[in-house]
Amino acid sequence: MVKEIRISRKEKKKGDDGYKIISVRMKEEVMQKLEEIAAKSNRSRNEVINILLEEAIRLVKVQENGG
Repeated sequence: MVKEIRISRKEKKKGDDGYKIISVRMKEEVMQKLEEIAAKSNRSRNEVINILLEEAIRLVKVQENGG
């Protein structure tokens, strides 16, 4: 099982696109952790969320009922 997801620091750069906008509710503690990761990695909160979601999607396995 993966024990950590690594996010490298990024140089400041803006202007990338090709994304859809969604709204998500999350616990304040999760938001605080995202803010910390964003600050440490010099990435936006949006970038961090996308990186984490992409990694989680690669790792998830949907279990069928009865399994």
